[in-house]
Amino acid sequence: MLPSDEINTPRGPARIDTDLPSRPARALLVLGHGAGGSVDAPDLLAVRDAAVEAGLVVARVTQPYRVAGRRAPAPAGHLDEAWTAVLTVLRERHADVPTVLVGGRSSGARVACRTARAVGAAGVLALAFPLHPPGRPERSRAAELDTGLPTLVVNGDRDPFGTPEPGPTVQVVTRPGETHDLRRDPAGTAAVVRTWLRARGWASA
Repeated sequence: MLPSDEINTPRGPARIDTDLPSRPARALLVLGHGAGGSVDAPDLLAVRDAAVEAGLVVARVTQPYRVAGRRAPAPAGHLDEAWTAVLTVLRERHADVPTVLVGGRSSGARVACRTARAVGAAGVLALAFPLHPPGRPERSRAAELDTGLPTLVVNGDRDPFGTPEPGPTVQVVTRPGETHDLRRDPAGTAAVVRTWLRARGWASA
């Protein structure tokens, strides 16, 4: 793992934690955190470990509002603006890596979906995608998943935020016994992600 560093964005500095594989990377996977959470969430750490072992560079991005010590999330437009600025720098840093993948958990997954095409991503990983606010299924966010890019959604079957339906480019894996935090079996969630990466040719092992 490289030391944490910061990237300046129009919304303040974002913190970046980067882990490198032991061999030339096939892809760069950039991950964002949940609204009030951190990049050290169990599912994000498990996915990081599996992806690095499979030959990917993994960069975990802490949004500027969290770097500043705030728990309440910034508006969606601010999140997307900061994320896009970070991706521009990360693509330059890892210009030798042929493929960029974006993702995250919950709010971070939504940001990744909304900006995926703008940042030139080849695919999207959505952990605990919050389909709707709890108890409000009429406020669906399913349209955010409609990027046209290969997308993997991993949600728990007990998630009060709901679970999206699969689509032409969207694969949905429902994890039994898991809630929104996906804490029960992080290794199992990471194994699902690694299988998807292998199937798409983005993992070397």
